[in-house]
Amino acid sequence: MTGTDNGDWRLFRGDGAVRRVGFPEAPPWRTFTDEEPGRPSAPRPYLISPRHSDVVNAALHLRRPLLVTGHPGTGKSSLAQAVAHELDLGRVLRWPVNSRSALQDALYRYDAIGRLREANLRPDREGTEPDIGSFVRLGPLGTALVAADRPRVLLVDELDKGDVDLPNDLLTVFEEGEFEIPELARLPEEQARVEVLTDDPGGTVELHRGRVRCREFPVVVITSNGERDFPPAFLRRCVRLDLPDPDEAQLRDIVAAHLGEDALARADGLIQAFLNRRAPGELATDQLLNAVFLRMGGVDLDAEGLLDAVLHRLGGAV
Repeated sequence: MTGTDNGDWRLFRGDGAVRRVGFPEAPPWRTFTDEEPGRPSAPRPYLISPRHSDVVNAALHLRRPLLVTGHPGTGKSSLAQAVAHELDLGRVLRWPVNSRSALQDALYRYDAIGRLREANLRPDREGTEPDIGSFVRLGPLGTALVAADRPRVLLVDELDKGDVDLPNDLLTVFEEGEFEIPELARLPEEQARVEVLTDDPGGTVELHRGRVRCREFPVVVITSNGERDFPPAFLRRCVRLDLPDPDEAQLRDIVAAHLGEDALARADGLIQAFLNRRAPGELATDQLLNAVFLRMGGVDLDAEGLLDAVLHRLGGAV
């Protein structure tokens, strides 16, 4: 990072004056590139103990979903990207779960209204009616279950934020590794093979009778913040990995991996401040990285309220 002195690091001054400023270098984890759509970028460094990586390997060998629990900022979601990168499994398929998430949305979506609208417009246009496959798109889970010689990586992020029945809804799909799209299964025999869209940018796949069945079970990484217990039947089908909050030595390793060894000289006081402020689940590791990055750029973190703004609590009232 290009350093600045404490007097000129403030890009915004709140004085109403218009000025054209040069933006400083962004943190490595907030840098965006013009890479080819769908092509995985090099992930942030991911540090994991042999004990925990062995659990990941157990899930890979057993072809079972990996249920990753831990406080925010312990690297749960990043684990999926690290596995995809190291095993050269391509772009991670992501399903961010919320209270409105339903299993069918993750499997596929059929735009019946769009197809009807297109059919109504066709009399005024030349050409044939578009195929039904143009209105069917596989979701992230559906795309992960497409038959392929190598598995895809699917991240089911924050499953505990979903409906209480969602884990049970996943059981059949996880056990059978397949599902059917009824809108395609009902088509006449001459339309048995239909090309549909996938969750990959520009991706398509041909389905027969609307059936999607994996050849290799996907690498499924399910994250949870521990906000809710899951049914025993669901837990039985998962391999569980609990990621602890990093200790001081691990925090130093993380800072060095992301910002270089030179950052450690500027990080000691911040690491101690982070540890002193941290209660379980109330600070995330990337907040420490943010603070170190700012200090390396010459930002005065002793300015009133600035360190509190960067190392703010994640839980409780704001």
